[in-house]
Amino acid sequence: MTGLKGKRVLVTGAGGFIGSHLVEALVQSGAKVRAFVHYRGNGSWGWLDQSTQKNHFEVVAGDITDRDSVAGAMKSCHVVFHLAALIGIPYSYHAPVSYLRTNIEGSLNVLQAARDAGIERFIHTSSSEVYGTARYVPINEDHPLQGQSPYSASKIGADKLAEAFHLSFGLPVVTIRPFNAFGPRQSARAVIPTIISQCLAGKIVKLGSLTPTRDFNYVSNTVDAFLRCAESSAAIGKTINVGSGSEISVGELVKTIGRLLGQDIKVEKQRSRVRPSGSEVDRLLADSTLARTILKWKPNLTLDEGLLKTADWIRANLHEYNANTYSI
Repeated sequence: MTGLKGKRVLVTGAGGFIGSHLVEALVQSGAKVRAFVHYRGNGSWGWLDQSTQKNHFEVVAGDITDRDSVAGAMKSCHVVFHLAALIGIPYSYHAPVSYLRTNIEGSLNVLQAARDAGIERFIHTSSSEVYGTARYVPINEDHPLQGQSPYSASKIGADKLAEAFHLSFGLPVVTIRPFNAFGPRQSARAVIPTIISQCLAGKIVKLGSLTPTRDFNYVSNTVDAFLRCAESSAAIGKTINVGSGSEISVGELVKTIGRLLGQDIKVEKQRSRVRPSGSEVDRLLADSTLARTILKWKPNLTLDEGLLKTADWIRANLHEYNANTYSI
C-alpha cells in the first residue's frame, strides 16, 4: 500500500500502545508523520521514547482536551488517525468525568479541528466494548450498542460524534472498531500482559473472572487495518469491525499462555479484579466480513504467534511492569 506516501499524517494518542506501532508503520509507508502525544513534564513521548524510528517523525506534545493545541497540531495535515483516549475500564468506575472530558469532549475537539482544516480522511478509533455482552455472535456492525461501563459509554458518545460530523458536515470519517488488540507495549491494565508478566515474575497469576471470552488480535494485524481504512474510499462513512473471528475465555487463555511458556500456571481469583456483574462484558466475537470485503483485510498472525512475540517482549522489558500490583 502506497496511498499514504508523502501525505502529512497526524496521529493522536501516538505515545500509546497501538498509536506507537501505528506511527512506525506510517513512517515505513512513506507518510510524513506528526505524532501528537500527551504532554508530560519530563518530556517523555510515551512508548515512542523507545522507537528505533524516532528521528523520522515529528512530535507535538499537548492534550486533546485543549482545543488550541489540537488545532495547532493539525495544521497542514491531510489525514488524521484519532486514537487518543482514556482506556482503563476499572478506572472509569472511579473517575467517569475524566472519561467524558477526554473521550467525548476531546474527540469533539479533534473532529472540529479536522473539519476546520479540511482533512481528507479522518480515522476514528472505537472499541468492541461499545457492544456490551454479545446478544448474538459473531458481532457485526449492526449489533446494538450498550454502555456497560463509563468507559464504553464514553466511547459510544465519541463514535456518535464522529458519525454526526460525517453526516452533518461531510467530514470523511471512517470508524475502526478493534477487538482486543494485544502485543508489545501494552500495559498491565489488559489481561494478556497481566497474565504474562505475573507468570514471568512468579508462579501465581491473580485474575478476576475466568469465564468471559474475548476476540484477541495481534497489534500488527490491527495496525494493518488502520492503514487500509485510510486508503479505501469505500470505507468512508462506515464503521468497521477488526477482529480475528475466534474467541477464547480468560481461563483457556491462561492455559494457552502456560503451554507456550512451558509453565504450569496457578490462578488465584482476586475479588478486587472482578468487575460489577452488570458491567462485565461476558462475550465478544467479531464478524469482520466488512473489513474483508471493503478493506481486503485479514489477520496475518495467529493468537499463538502473537502471544509468543508478546511474551518475548515482556520478558525483555519486565522492568516496565509491577507484576504484584493491580493496575486499574
